[in-house]
Amino acid sequence: MKRSERIHRALERHKAAIFPLIQLNVAPAEVVELDFTSGNEALQNLDISDTSQFVHYMDEWLENYARVGIGGYGEDRLIYRRSSLFDGEKEPRSVHLGVDIWVPAGTDVYTPLDSVVHSFRNNDRFGDYGGTIILEHQLDDVHFYTLYGHLGVASLDGLKKGKEIAAGTPFATIGAPEENGHWPPHLHFQLISDMLGKEGDFFGVAPPSEKEYFMELCPDPRWILKLAEKR
Repeated sequence: MKRSERIHRALERHKAAIFPLIQLNVAPAEVVELDFTSGNEALQNLDISDTSQFVHYMDEWLENYARVGIGGYGEDRLIYRRSSLFDGEKEPRSVHLGVDIWVPAGTDVYTPLDSVVHSFRNNDRFGDYGGTIILEHQLDDVHFYTLYGHLGVASLDGLKKGKEIAAGTPFATIGAPEENGHWPPHLHFQLISDMLGKEGDFFGVAPPSEKEYFMELCPDPRWILKLAEKR
């Protein structure tokens, strides 16, 4: 059985114990999936390398169409052209391996399951994750990781490898552009089956030619994603 399938089955067995990542306090209809592909014509007229323009675009979109934006797993995105970080040696990286939750800076992020801190880092290059925390989880005999990117840098204070964090604990906050890699405020949430020896960082975007490999390495995070919405 593939590792991703083992993770999926373990999460299904323990789904009642999964705690919502973010307390949204919005109605389900106010959570809308966003489109960052080349098919979104609004992006064609936007200088996505200009953080202030990108932030203004997102603020207007969320004000006019939704309270919260979400989505992006497996999406081949235009927006990574904003940074040379995604150029790649053979081809640009453009396939998103996590789910983004577009909410205001300062929003609390909660641990979905009992966790151990695997690693953390401030990845402060333009277009990078900014504040990043990677948690380690064990369900039955299944071992996996979750990554939280674009956090406030203060979220890293007091952390140490091996620190235990109980499910449902607020452990981080969404970062502002100047500390989150120069992005409009959002959480990048990713499920990882094997860290490949990396610490404090992991591939969040893959080259299209390697999509199948990376999506097996980083299974669908919607299996674990929960949001506490107003009913």
